[in-house]
Amino acid sequence: MHSSAKVDPSIDLSSNQLVSIIIGFKTKPAKIAVLEAKEKGITLTLEGAKRRVEQSHQSFRELLSLLDDNKVPYRIKHTYKAALNGVSMEMPANEINRLLGSSVISKIYPDKQIQLDPPINPSDKV
Repeated sequence: MHSSAKVDPSIDLSSNQLVSIIIGFKTKPAKIAVLEAKEKGITLTLEGAKRRVEQSHQSFRELLSLLDDNKVPYRIKHTYKAALNGVSMEMPANEINRLLGSSVISKIYPDKQIQLDPPINPSDKV
């Protein structure tokens, strides 16, 4: 399996600490895939796109058997299929490289909460 997966450089792949990550799959969410196909003049049904999403999750579950075989501790926290196709999970940072051989994975990001300050309303200025 050849992978072009990219790992966020803020993740220390040499650490044995558990990290919370989000893994984005190469297969686009169904509705996005249909829109992109239409834009390119390709016919793709929503049902067909949903099957591709399910297949990407099945392929990832098969990849998890590699972690199981090597007794790598991990926990799937959530699966995503609408705005993003992928999963969030916890695992030791130094074991992430085991996932990079997958042709399913596109990107791996740290799973962290980000808070934006609300815009300042001009009427709020004093």
